[in-house]
Amino acid sequence: VSQSSGGRAPGIRICSPSCPSTMSPGEKLDPLPDTFILQPPVFHPVVPYVTTIFGGLRAGKMVVLQGAVPLNARRFQVDFQCGCSLHPRPDIAIHFNPRFHTTKPHVICNTLRGGRWQAEARWPHLALQKGASFLILFLFGNEEMKVSVNGQHFLHYRYQLPLSRVDTLGIYGDILVTAVGFLNISPFAEGGSEYPVGHPFLLKSPSLEVPCSRALPQGLWPGQVIIVRALVLPEPKDFTLSLLDEAAHVPVTLRASFADRTLAWVSRWGRKKLILAPFLFYPQRFFEVLLLCQEGELKLALSGQGVGATSLGQQALERLRELRISGSVQLYCVHY
Repeated sequence: VSQSSGGRAPGIRICSPSCPSTMSPGEKLDPLPDTFILQPPVFHPVVPYVTTIFGGLRAGKMVVLQGAVPLNARRFQVDFQCGCSLHPRPDIAIHFNPRFHTTKPHVICNTLRGGRWQAEARWPHLALQKGASFLILFLFGNEEMKVSVNGQHFLHYRYQLPLSRVDTLGIYGDILVTAVGFLNISPFAEGGSEYPVGHPFLLKSPSLEVPCSRALPQGLWPGQVIIVRALVLPEPKDFTLSLLDEAAHVPVTLRASFADRTLAWVSRWGRKKLILAPFLFYPQRFFEVLLLCQEGELKLALSGQGVGATSLGQQALERLRELRISGSVQLYCVHY
C-alpha cells in the first residue's frame, strides 16, 4: 500500500526508526479522523433508551437495530434527535414510528421542528410482526434515509432538517432491543445490493471465543467479503487475522502490533508490508475490518474506510481453507 506523506490524513502515523516503540507514561493517543471512529455497540439496553451518537450523524453512517416486537405491542418509535433535553423538547429530524394497534398496522415517519410536527409520511404493509425478531438498518445518505427490515427495503424518508444537527438516538415504546450498532456504510459494493447485509452483533457467544477459527471450504472468490467486528481489550498485546491454505500454510496475515502501533500485512515468509493508515486498535476501542476478495487481491477497509489492498493471486485465494482470528479482542461479529 503506498501513500505519499503530503497526502496523509490527520492522525496517520508512519513508522520510522525514530518512532518510539512503546507508549510512554502520559502519552496521548494519536488523534483519529472522525470517519474512522466507531461507537461500540450497546447490548440489551433498557427502553426508553437515549444515547449520544458519537460525532453526530452524517451521510455514510448506518445504525443497526436488533430486537423483537412483543406480542402485546401497540407501537414503538426510533427518534434521531437534535439534542436530548426534556424541556423544551428537542427537534426530531427523523421519527420512525411503527404502529401495531390499528386495523391496518403501518409506519409513520415525521419531523418535529420547533415543537410542531410536520406533514407525516405513512407506509402500509408493515414489515414487522408481533412476536417476531427483526434486524433494522437505517442508512443515511446525502438527502434521505433508507430503511431495510430483515434485509428487504422498506422505506426511504427525505430529510427536513440538516442531518448534521442530529446527535442523539432515542428508542421508546413497546420494543425489546438486543443490540444497537453504529457503523459506517461499507465502501465495497456487496454484490450490487442496495443494502449492505445486516449481520447481527453477538455478545459473548461461544462461537466467537478467541482464538476463533472459521472454515473456508471453497476458498475465497471475487466478490466475497470477510467482516470482523470487535472491541480491543483493556491491556492489549496483539491482534491477528490469518488466512490458511490447504497445506496449513499462512499466505497472508493482517497483524496489529500494539507495541509500536503499526498495522501490516505479513507474508508466509514473515515479510511485513506496513499499511499506512490511522492506528485504530487502542484499548476499549471498537473497530470493523472488511476484506474484499477481488481478482487475485484482498482489499482492506477499516471501520468503513478503504485503506488499500494486498496481492496474492487468484489461485492462492481459491486454495484458502481457514480464517483464524487471535489476540486481545472481544469479537462481536465474524462473517464471510
